[in-house]
Amino acid sequence: MEHFNPLLKNQESPRHFFTIGEIMLRLSPPNYEKIRMASSFEASYGGSEANIALALANLGIDSTFFSVVPNNSLGKSAIRWLRSNDVHCTPVILADPEDTPSCRLGTYYLETGYGIRASKVIYDRKHSAFSEFDFNRVDLETLMDGYDWLHLSGITPALGKNCADLVLNSLRVAKEKGMTVSFDGNFRSALWTWEEARDFCTLCLPYVDVLLGIEPYHLWKDEADHGKGDVKDGVPFQPSYEEQDEVFQAFIARYPNLQCIARHVRYAHSGSENSLKAYMWYQGHTFESKLFTFNILDRVGGGDAFASGLIYAMMENYKPMDMINFAVASSAIKHTIHGDGNITDDAKDIRNLMNMSYDIKR
Repeated sequence: MEHFNPLLKNQESPRHFFTIGEIMLRLSPPNYEKIRMASSFEASYGGSEANIALALANLGIDSTFFSVVPNNSLGKSAIRWLRSNDVHCTPVILADPEDTPSCRLGTYYLETGYGIRASKVIYDRKHSAFSEFDFNRVDLETLMDGYDWLHLSGITPALGKNCADLVLNSLRVAKEKGMTVSFDGNFRSALWTWEEARDFCTLCLPYVDVLLGIEPYHLWKDEADHGKGDVKDGVPFQPSYEEQDEVFQAFIARYPNLQCIARHVRYAHSGSENSLKAYMWYQGHTFESKLFTFNILDRVGGGDAFASGLIYAMMENYKPMDMINFAVASSAIKHTIHGDGNITDDAKDIRNLMNMSYDIKR
């Protein structure tokens, strides 16, 4: 039976979004408890690319997710969660032990911070079905046929050589097909080193149209003499407009294929209160968003909500300032929602926050 997204209201989605990545089981102690004292865990699912597919599907975008999960109740439950949020999951592979010897779903444990105590994540994703699968068996040309937007992240290639090859091959196929490509470096220190991440993610840049974040990438001041350092060296985590614009200009000079670069900037007042704003280079100009300050219910997935918000705003042809403000508002509203995914199903809610409108909507 053909999958149907009711949010489209019998209308064809203007864009067909496709993403590839690993979905994991998330286990978290309730009520901000510490893992070492927990006697129970709340279960949900998440993963960067899956979070973005889910957020876009909730906003009415035709969104498809490809992954590999074990052919057991855990794997099926993860996919059922995505399908319940109107994400197309037909390409997902249910793997048996002959496909992936360990045949397990990756897991991570989240200890949610409170006040001055920061959140903490423990990964248990080694030898997952996704990381063990032989992707040479997948016909990427056929897999990505009919889509016009591909999103990938720097998490997937960190899982193993087979996954790194999958990312590069997918990027090549996407460009051959004329797809728009977005990429989020998403560095995870628990998966690989900073230099490994920079070496690989830099290889991806020539294929990217929409770049989310400015790390981890090499942007040498002098390609012939790396000893002179990286353009980003010394740039603070909370840069000024001028500092950020200089970095954006260096990216564009080196990679003229980039159509948009966006990154959000976080100000952590405590483990429970943050502020966010963002910078974006688009159509020859650098834009700076409003600053949003909010209390945190669940921080995980905030960066993915920023990415999905920007992708949605670009698909809907928002004006540049509205694009970047919508992306930050999308991230801010996600911080008020339990779980990895931004399940906001009405773009008006995000636009109201974007416009600093907090009244009850009746």
